[in-house]
Amino acid sequence: MSTDTSESGLERRICAVLTGSPCDAASAQQGPNGKAGVPSGGEGWICGHPNDYDRQYTVDRTQLLAFCVETQPDAYEGLQLGTDSPRRRKFLARLQSEVGKRGIIDVLRKGIKDGPYHVELFYETPSPGNALAVERYSQNRFSVTRQLRYSLDQTQRALDLCLFINGLPIATFELKNSLTK
Repeated sequence: MSTDTSESGLERRICAVLTGSPCDAASAQQGPNGKAGVPSGGEGWICGHPNDYDRQYTVDRTQLLAFCVETQPDAYEGLQLGTDSPRRRKFLARLQSEVGKRGIIDVLRKGIKDGPYHVELFYETPSPGNALAVERYSQNRFSVTRQLRYSLDQTQRALDLCLFINGLPIATFELKNSLTK
């Protein structure tokens, strides 16, 4: 039995360990209304889709909005995150600005304030016996996206893999193989 040592073979293998799926475009898990569904198999990660990545605001918009609607429906409605509105664009620009100023880790830990809303962007690992924290932590959305096109001006530039927490990018990978050069 031969092993696929190509770059795409390694991408598929990493995704299969994390999600239980190779995360090919056709296998990205979708739920109702085209929103990404819950993970199945693997280590609890979700396959992201490269088309869900918003290059302008540097977020996986599908995962971010799915997290917000599930965990903070009042903010989701108030910030008009369900529609392509000026209010949603203002929120996404604010999010991008806060990540630029404070860094991704601080934004994940402390969330952001936008108008009357404080938007939590990550629920930390729960302490033993805290049922509410366990429930909240389970609502986090860990996703991996293959062949993520990131450049606004050169659309062919792509990262091999990107890891997201609730739609916010936390790590990128450019895979190399010394066997195939």
